[in-house]
Amino acid sequence: MEPVLSAKTPAFVVSEVLLRKNLQRLEYVRKQTGCKILLAQKAFSMFHFYPLVADYLDGCTASGLYEARLGFEELGKENHVFSPAYTSQEFDALLEMCDHLIFNSFSQWQQFREAAVRSGKSCGLRINPECSTQIGPAIYDPCSAGSRLGITADQFDGQDLSGIDGLHFHTLCEQNADALVRTLEAVEHKFSRCLKQMKWVNFGGGHHITRADYDIELLIKTIHTFKETYDVEVYLEPGEAVALNAGFLVSTVVDIVTTHGVQNAILDTSATCHMPDVLEMPYRPTVIGSGKAGEKANTYRLGGPTCLAGDIIGDYSFDLPLERGTKIVFCDMAIYSMVKTNTFNGMPLPSIYALTASGQLELVRAFDYRDFKNRLS
Repeated sequence: MEPVLSAKTPAFVVSEVLLRKNLQRLEYVRKQTGCKILLAQKAFSMFHFYPLVADYLDGCTASGLYEARLGFEELGKENHVFSPAYTSQEFDALLEMCDHLIFNSFSQWQQFREAAVRSGKSCGLRINPECSTQIGPAIYDPCSAGSRLGITADQFDGQDLSGIDGLHFHTLCEQNADALVRTLEAVEHKFSRCLKQMKWVNFGGGHHITRADYDIELLIKTIHTFKETYDVEVYLEPGEAVALNAGFLVSTVVDIVTTHGVQNAILDTSATCHMPDVLEMPYRPTVIGSGKAGEKANTYRLGGPTCLAGDIIGDYSFDLPLERGTKIVFCDMAIYSMVKTNTFNGMPLPSIYALTASGQLELVRAFDYRDFKNRLS
C-alpha cells in the first residue's frame, strides 16, 4: 500500500495486477463457453489499460458517440454501441466506427434501417423482458414499470425483423448468475420465436463475475445451454466486473471541524464531484484501516470541501485520531468514478495513476485549471 499512499491527492490509482486478475477470470469464461466478452466503457474507460484489456477481451461496448470513438481509437477490436435514441448526425459517425449497432425502438430502427443495412454492419434490438430481479433503487432497474429502455414483447407483433441479426437485454446490476437464469426464463418465454431467427444474443452487463461469491460454473452452464438451444453467439458486456476492486481513491485530511460532538474530517476529495454514486445509489465505500462508526476508538464523518451540505461520504472509525495530512484510501474506485467526475465548485479533478506490475506508481494524467475552464464558456 506504500506506493498508493505516495500519490499526490486527490488521486485515482488503478492496479495492473488486480485488473489483470479480473481479466483472467473473464477470459476463463470465454474459453469455457466460446462466448464473447466486451468491456462496458460506461463503468471503466481508463484507456491507458486498453492494450491490457485487448489481450483478454473481444472488444468493447459504448453508450454513445464519444465512448464509441474512444473504443475505436484505443481498443481496436469489436466495437458495439447502444443508445436509447440516436440523432441523425451521430449515427452517420457511428457507422464509421462500430460493427454492431443496437436500437432501442422500432421507430429508431425504421428511421436508420436503410443506412444501417447498406453499411453491412450487424444490427440488433434491445428488448425488455419485464423481469425485475434487483432489490434496490428503481433508478437502476430498466425493467421497472414504464421503462424507456428496451422493446417489450407485445410491440413485436406484426414487425418485420429482416435486417436484424441479434437481440440485446440489460437488466442486471451487480448480480449473481442466478439472476441471469431467472431473466433468461423470461426472455425465452416472451421472445422465443424471435430468438430462433437471430445470429447473436447479448446478455448485457451487471454480471458480477469477478466477485468472490459469484457462481461462475452456473454462468458457464447457462451460456452453454442457451447457445445449444438457439444456435446463436452469446455476448456479455460487463463493466464493473472488469475493474472490480482494482482501484483506489486516495485523499488527504485538510481540516477537522467538531460540531455538537460530531468530528467532521474535511478531505480534499468530494463525494459529489469524485464519487457521485456514493450519493446517487447511495452507498458507503470501504476505507482501508477503518471500521463502522463507534467500532474503533475514534469516529469521524468524512466529507468533501464543496459548498454542498450533503457532500458527505459517511461515518467511519479509526484506531488512531485523524489529523491534518492523514491519508484516507477509499477502495473499489476504478469503476463508475473517473467516468462520472465533475468540477462543481471548481473542484480539481483527481489525478490518475497506474500501479504497475512491478509496484511502481506511474502518473498517467494530471488535471489543472484549464480542464475546469474549457468546459465552460
